[in-house]
Amino acid sequence: MAIPLALAGSDMIGQARTGTGKTLAFGISLLQRVRLEGEAGYEELAKPGAPQALVVCPTRELASQVGKDLATASAVRKAKVLTLYGGVGYEPQLDALAAGVDVVVGTPGRLLDLVGRRALDLRHIKVLVLDEADEMLDLGFLPDVEKLLAQTPAGRQTMLFSATMPSAIVGLSRRHLNQPMNIRAESAEDTTTVPATTQFVYQAHDLDKPEIVARVLQAEGRDRMMIFCRTKRTAQRVAEDLADRGFDAAPIHGDLNQAGREKALKKFRDGKLDVLVATDVAARGIDVTGVTHVVNYECPDDEKTYVHRIGRTGRAGATGVAITFVDWADTTRWKVINKALDLDFDTPRETYSTSPHLYTDLGIPEGAKGRIAAPKAVEERPDGQAPASPRGARSHGSEEREVPRTPRKRTPRNRTRTRNGEVVRGEAGTPGGEAAGSTGPAPSGSGEVGAGRPRRRRRRRSGGGAEGATSGAAASGSAD
Repeated sequence: MAIPLALAGSDMIGQARTGTGKTLAFGISLLQRVRLEGEAGYEELAKPGAPQALVVCPTRELASQVGKDLATASAVRKAKVLTLYGGVGYEPQLDALAAGVDVVVGTPGRLLDLVGRRALDLRHIKVLVLDEADEMLDLGFLPDVEKLLAQTPAGRQTMLFSATMPSAIVGLSRRHLNQPMNIRAESAEDTTTVPATTQFVYQAHDLDKPEIVARVLQAEGRDRMMIFCRTKRTAQRVAEDLADRGFDAAPIHGDLNQAGREKALKKFRDGKLDVLVATDVAARGIDVTGVTHVVNYECPDDEKTYVHRIGRTGRAGATGVAITFVDWADTTRWKVINKALDLDFDTPRETYSTSPHLYTDLGIPEGAKGRIAAPKAVEERPDGQAPASPRGARSHGSEEREVPRTPRKRTPRNRTRTRNGEVVRGEAGTPGGEAAGSTGPAPSGSGEVGAGRPRRRRRRRSGGGAEGATSGAAASGSAD
């Protein structure tokens, strides 16, 4: 439905469920409308080599995927597709722009940076696509999108695609789209979520969630799984816990650098990873084949997040399973989501890792445990002491395993006392062997100190108090 209108050059608003092929809807028409080098009319362009089409995406992962899809679709026409996003160096992107490109796919931040450097010229854009526009609204990119639109010519074709259509996106379309056609690839009776996805909602305790996930990973027919967490710290912790239990899991979140995020996503796509634990950075538009299970480790913030999370499975006609854990504190939030999406899970069922219905619902074998590999053995240090624990780690109840600290041997100190550069020897004739308090000079009027008589140290008062001043004056008078 969308391709004929897009090929005709009409502005368009496309709304459909996630996983229904919105990328190809604008990608095919976009590639057909650009003039490529060597074709008729290319040299007649106002600026050959300047971008003719622009696709704006909210996240780096989505921009990378859209760029690869467009490169694959242009295998015959050989269009130059360049993907621009942050987290990587500027030099390769600047060199590619200087050499000339046909289609640019990027995130708003990096696009504005390159426009400010005068390296990206948007004055010759023919087709502009805003992909996942509602996510750009949620991430606060709408002002950046407005600045990008101001850099493009007024006569461009603008296409806006999204799974949901908030009021702010409707207002954006009224300001920047020219008599757009609104296409919704579903009927009024269709649900927002993909019907091929079987949904389960359980009320689970936070401390029992790792055990439940470990058992779900052993369900029959399970291929790849995506686990979504609310915070970056939770995603990292869950991934490390699953790896310790013997599962091939890796995290992807905002604290990882771009190279680490791309590496984890590539390994997941190639089948080298079974489980990808992610924040919402991977919840939009990421298309990975073979994802059979999606787990909401924590209750989503709203119904839009829920729709996009579970949309990672059941794509392109495939079936999938979506599991959501609702804590007791998130019961009200879930009821709002349940009502907005008209679901049948108003009161989630209380579930633990040993609940029989968990095994029957998800096809988990009866003998499944929470670990498929033995815990890693703790290596002992050669000196017999316990290995150093990671920073911030604490061991509770492990007093009996701690190795007692060996007392350090004290070495005797041989001190030599000197007076006027000469060594002072004590009774035994050894350096420093004199008795305590025997280093002072002998009293006046006495002879040499005998062998059996220790010398006494004279204590002098410092500061000259009142009593000292009086005794000093008396001594002075007697001397006179």
